Amino acid sequence: MATDNAAANHAQAAGFARRILSLVYEVPLLAAVLFTGVPLFLFFTQHLEAVPVRPLLQLYLLVLCGIYFIWQWRRGGQTLAMKTWRLRLVARDEGPLTFRHCVSRYVLALLGLALFGTGFFWALIDRDRQFLHDRLAGTRIIRDE
Repeated sequence: MATDNAAANHAQAAGFARRILSLVYEVPLLAAVLFTGVPLFLFFTQHLEAVPVRPLLQLYLLVLCGIYFIWQWRRGGQTLAMKTWRLRLVARDEGPLTFRHCVSRYVLALLGLALFGTGFFWALIDRDRQFLHDRLAGTRIIRDE
């Protein structure tokens, strides 16, 4: 395992275009996860008033997305889209990818997305071409080839 982490730290960083294309590919996969999870939510909230249900649904969808991403990253550093584009999420310091890394990355990515994508476009000016959420969470995306 130590050799995998050492090799990952010296691995080539993934390019901006490849990371963006992976994100685009992630959209239909994530949509399938959400469409699968929504009926469960609707089953439990069908007797509630519509006004409080909408923000609850939005929160539920954010949590569902978080579970999907955090579980995938912790399980092997990759979502299906990342596997397809041969990308891997690793810890910046050669240590193992922790639960804290994954949760921080998810929450920071959401914030960057909420700020009109600035967390993602940060990579265009970052010296190492990292997304802002990766820089702040102590992670980076490498090519997995």
